[in-house]
Amino acid sequence: MTDDWTQTLSAGPLLAIAAAAVAVLLILIIRFRLHAFLALVLVSLMTAVATGLPAGGVVDVLLGGFGSTLASVALLVGLGAMLGRLIETSGGAQVMTDVLIDVFGEKRAPLALGVASLIFGFPIFFDAGLVVMLPIMFSVARRLGGSLLLYGLPVAGAFSVMHIYVPPHPGPVAASEFLGANVGMVLLLGLVVAIPTWFVTAYLFGRITGRRIVLPVPEILGRADAVQEANPPRFGTVVGILLLPLVLIFANTGLAAAASAGWVDPESTLVEWAGLIGSTPVALLIAVLVAAWVLGRRRGIEKTALEKTLDGALGPVCSVILITGAGGMFGGVLRSSGIGDALAESLGDLGLPVIVAGFVIAAVLRVAQGSATVALTTAAGLIAPAVAAGGFGAVETAAIVIAVAAGSVVLSHVNDSGFWLVGRFFDMDVRTTLKTWTVMETAIGVMGFALACVAFAIA
Repeated sequence: MTDDWTQTLSAGPLLAIAAAAVAVLLILIIRFRLHAFLALVLVSLMTAVATGLPAGGVVDVLLGGFGSTLASVALLVGLGAMLGRLIETSGGAQVMTDVLIDVFGEKRAPLALGVASLIFGFPIFFDAGLVVMLPIMFSVARRLGGSLLLYGLPVAGAFSVMHIYVPPHPGPVAASEFLGANVGMVLLLGLVVAIPTWFVTAYLFGRITGRRIVLPVPEILGRADAVQEANPPRFGTVVGILLLPLVLIFANTGLAAAASAGWVDPESTLVEWAGLIGSTPVALLIAVLVAAWVLGRRRGIEKTALEKTLDGALGPVCSVILITGAGGMFGGVLRSSGIGDALAESLGDLGLPVIVAGFVIAAVLRVAQGSATVALTTAAGLIAPAVAAGGFGAVETAAIVIAVAAGSVVLSHVNDSGFWLVGRFFDMDVRTTLKTWTVMETAIGVMGFALACVAFAIA
């Protein structure tokens, strides 16, 4: 019903509606304590009507935004919760924690968790990496005490910087294609930007914030009982289970990158099967099945007990899934209403240096409609002619890609499904999520942009 519809409002009124919608949403959740799921659905409906979407198509837009988000989140969160609960309740997370602390010491545990997440974050997406690391992070926080943020922000920040700045993640790859950048150069510069950015904006910020905001460890993944703690699995077994989905995903990502570079045939059987087995949902499914056998049946756990363990993993994450989907619904309404398109047109001719324009356009679009991917690809498309005509070198073009990627991540807030995913996994209210996750993501974007400008200037 909205395919033939054309938005008649200009950028000014649309932006005012978007700002009002965000304000109303925050007031409903923070001031009136309305459940986040209900508030998101209600404000999404009100925003769709206010922006003039045809009445006959409003429900389709709402369900489209909700469904497209759940398509990527529901399987991942559900399977990840099952894997996490198996590792937690079997005593595997405690084994990993003991070894980690023995090797790195208690004081360096947050640093060790963050560095491990940087390594894991190279081949896999942010949300998949986060759910795999949750049981280890929770177990370390319980063992050592202190706020969960001391451990959680370095982990979440590590996956975030790798996802934002470093190929073969889709954001920097797409921007490289739009702007004609060398992907290898973007990879090198992305690592140069990502690592110090993570250290300052996630690790050091996590240490400071963890002292200011005491956040207990949630029970979303359950706890190991005394029997399992007395007979835990071996360290190598737990590491192997955790690495299994990462290896499958990495094989898929690596072969896909090789195919796009022309090194292997993209239609070969190997590439096609790697794409299937290494897709995030299938890789996690395989890991859950292996964990259920190795940590469950092979260690003598009865079928009924194992079934209850897996079933018990799904109840606590239903809220995470539904609220994240509703956040995607809100972002989908903002995109369908034409807010992003109107802003893109008004921002297209700013007269700024191209690297600054790319960052500013991506940042404004990110704040307005929530999707980092939409913000990045739109901004890259708008500045692509200027980049093509500018005669920039390989490093300069790579720096522009990094700058656009940096803009696409700032100010993650209530129209971003990732905001709700992290907030609910960490059991944070909206106010605390804004103080922690939003601030960290903004700092990641700003520092990444600053480092990209330095690389551009000295190239």
